[in-house]
Amino acid sequence: MAEQAAPATAREWHLAARPQGWPVESDFALVEAPVRTPGPGEILVRNAYLSVDPYMRGRMNDVPSYVPPFQLGKPMDGGAVGYVVASEAEGFAPGDAVLHGLGWREYATVDARQAVKVDPAAAPLPAYLGVLGMTGLTAYAGLLAVGGLKEGDKVFVSGAAGAVGSMVGQIAKLKGASLVVGSAGSAEKVAKLVDEYGFDAAFNYKDAPVREQLAQAAPDGIDLYFDNVGGDHLEAAIGALGVHGRAVLCGAIAQYNETTAPAAPRNLALAIGKRLRLEGMLVGDHAALRPQFVAEVAGWLKSGELRHAETVVDGFENTAEAFLDLLRGVNTGKMVVRLDG
Repeated sequence: MAEQAAPATAREWHLAARPQGWPVESDFALVEAPVRTPGPGEILVRNAYLSVDPYMRGRMNDVPSYVPPFQLGKPMDGGAVGYVVASEAEGFAPGDAVLHGLGWREYATVDARQAVKVDPAAAPLPAYLGVLGMTGLTAYAGLLAVGGLKEGDKVFVSGAAGAVGSMVGQIAKLKGASLVVGSAGSAEKVAKLVDEYGFDAAFNYKDAPVREQLAQAAPDGIDLYFDNVGGDHLEAAIGALGVHGRAVLCGAIAQYNETTAPAAPRNLALAIGKRLRLEGMLVGDHAALRPQFVAEVAGWLKSGELRHAETVVDGFENTAEAFLDLLRGVNTGKMVVRLDG
């Protein structure tokens, strides 16, 4: 596609203050900043879609972690797809569609080694932020490589209507799980899990204690738990897991905004007698799986065996609000921001 010249300045989102508990709008600042001409080995990208993800909440805290925290008064970053405007890097030309990690801004000057060309004819651009991107690989690698899903396994997924959870449940069914149960936060999401995504059972965690609802949905217990929530969900899963059960610890959104230690799980001692395996996961450890993942998931998408949902928020100026809505659970599936133009 033809690309227009970049403007001299463009907007970007900065972290204005470190949140205390739940983030608020004043923790973010929308700033006009110069657009830097690319140097050797760099490309200038006009972003078309931005990703907002739960892990970004942790980066707002000034604490050591697996990824550096956002800096105050500096642009935030995250997954983005867009079009090359100018290139000083071999293999990239104006008009190329690329995936990169400098989101939260309208234009990004990117080290070409940190960008990957994508094909907008093979899949819509937002798919490369979700089902065919980091989100999808998280679900695929977490379930299969970390969780070691086996045919006949009984699986419980928390946060199941989210971008990762909805894929985990579907992949589990496609790979031969005998039972897939999901939790979500509204009646509409629960219905979607069963009616559209093919979960065997689902429940609204707000209706009654998770432990009770999980016992009703999986009376014979579970073999594998994919955790996106933590807290009472993890406690319930530890109770429901059988001997040699496995839990994939992917996220803990229930406690991201808490200022005190979580009340649960209180039953971790059960892991001893049951010989449970609780393993944390980061998608960056599984880059080698990407070719296999893309090939298999693209096939399921083409055949219609795998469905995915996106919640699309229009307007770059609404990026911070989209992120806050994500933490509130407003989205179904992947949350992305579509930039104007």
